[in-house]
Amino acid sequence: MLTMSSVMLKVFSRYKHILIACIVIVLYLSPYYILGEDTHIRVHDNLDSNIVWYKLLAESGQFFSLSELPAIIDGLPRSALPSPFDMMVWFYVLFKPMTAYIIGQTIMRFAAFGGMYLLLQRFIGSKWIVTGVALAFALLPFWPSGMLSIAGLPLALHAFLAIRRHRWQTPWYHWLVLTIIPFLSSFILTFVFFLGLMGVLWLIDWIRFHKSNWALFTGIAGMTSIYLIKNYMLIYAMFINADFTSQREALNLGHKDLPGTMELFLENFLTGHTHDMAVHTEIILPVIGAALIVALYRRINPKWLIALVLANALLSLWYAFWYWGGMRVIKDSFSLANEFNFSRIHFLHPVIFYICFALALWLLWKHLRFGKVIVIAIMTVQLFNVFSLDEELKYGDIGTPTFAEFYSADLFDSIASYIGKDQADYRVVSIGLHPTIAQYNGFYTLDTYNNSYPLNYKRQFRRIIAPELAKDSSLEQYFDDWGGRLYMYTAELGKHYLFTKKSDAELDHLDINTDALARLGGDYVLSAVPIKNHNQNKLAFEQAFENSQSPFKIYLYRVEAAPQ
Repeated sequence: MLTMSSVMLKVFSRYKHILIACIVIVLYLSPYYILGEDTHIRVHDNLDSNIVWYKLLAESGQFFSLSELPAIIDGLPRSALPSPFDMMVWFYVLFKPMTAYIIGQTIMRFAAFGGMYLLLQRFIGSKWIVTGVALAFALLPFWPSGMLSIAGLPLALHAFLAIRRHRWQTPWYHWLVLTIIPFLSSFILTFVFFLGLMGVLWLIDWIRFHKSNWALFTGIAGMTSIYLIKNYMLIYAMFINADFTSQREALNLGHKDLPGTMELFLENFLTGHTHDMAVHTEIILPVIGAALIVALYRRINPKWLIALVLANALLSLWYAFWYWGGMRVIKDSFSLANEFNFSRIHFLHPVIFYICFALALWLLWKHLRFGKVIVIAIMTVQLFNVFSLDEELKYGDIGTPTFAEFYSADLFDSIASYIGKDQADYRVVSIGLHPTIAQYNGFYTLDTYNNSYPLNYKRQFRRIIAPELAKDSSLEQYFDDWGGRLYMYTAELGKHYLFTKKSDAELDHLDINTDALARLGGDYVLSAVPIKNHNQNKLAFEQAFENSQSPFKIYLYRVEAAPQ
């Protein structure tokens, strides 16, 4: 009879490559578990937005309601926040924000590894290449709030390929995967494109084999239906609620000339986008190039490698041309083309690049002298590349605030205590710091960062900052053409929203329409920099707040202008 130790030894011997990968993922995640709120994490489209959206929604209790949230812009439409069927929301309901964030990161990393591992196993004969590439993919700097939007694509593709092959005899767990993923991912970010491509695959099969694969069709239709049900609030706001006009209807993006468009194409293909970084520039692209040279020398036709590289090039080209000035004809003619970002199909880049990476390594492994040693060395370097982008390592080195420092709860509690009124009874705006910091700490804000809010409110808010926008045409264009960041812009500070007490920045020539601010209900201004001419702007300086734990020094000003 086998002893427990011999069984464990046998398991380790058989699955050591997977166990080693899991240990690396645990090490990658360890700063979150060890440091908690003292972890440095991404600010852009993370601390400055999504984390607070989840927190406010969890605290509001308005999961299934179509009513407005009064804490943001005196009534942010519920449809502007995540779906009540989004599992990330429920993590924030059940746990503290940082704990919920850590759970999301953990699910994302292990799902990415498992999905890519299962997918690559289908066509790569080396378990070490499969494991190494899957691990590198799992450690990519995915957009945190996307959860499985990119990280879960390989798992979904693996499930669909299984259904395509086995039809109605497909094991139940593949169907379960397609049922669960929609609750942990975004339809509009990636899966609308992914499911569209699965539909094209089904159609091609139908044409080629003259027979419908109804199991595959059911999988595609079923997953799409789950996404549509999950996003019922967004669908209601976009297509049913005639009373709501989103600021997205006034989007005016995409005015690049042809040279600028081609430059954007090359930039996106070679380096990627902040939300879908594949970290492919230094290692993966040269390895693909080397593999193609070896294939040419060995007279091999790596058709799938070539096809997938060209596919990624086409995605980058489409992304670039979406911002070409000539596309304005389509965007101005069809509101959906203007409001929905069809260029996001490039978010499929990481999955395709890592499949290409595996194919290229497998080619080198089989057809190059000392190929195994070279391939292992290449994978090791790439793993170091992606591991170094761990949030704590990357943002700790950059010097951005930790989770706790960014929101500075104690500091903002002292401001609320000084004001001494129920936070629902007054409204604030922020200068030199993200409005979500005040929102996180319970303040009701007239400024915000959201993907969608009433167009009429944007026009009212613009009157407050109109004098400042007039000083800087690039700032004015940024606000008018996009406007997702409904911020108190100033020409002196520009598009910088994180001034700490180490900064020597100050506002000497602030010019805002304080009467318009008062009409909108503004009572206080929270500024991360001193406003030297506050009297000229009908702002009364109250007090400066700071403590040893916070990186900020907040100057509190009271609005003296009376509503007219």
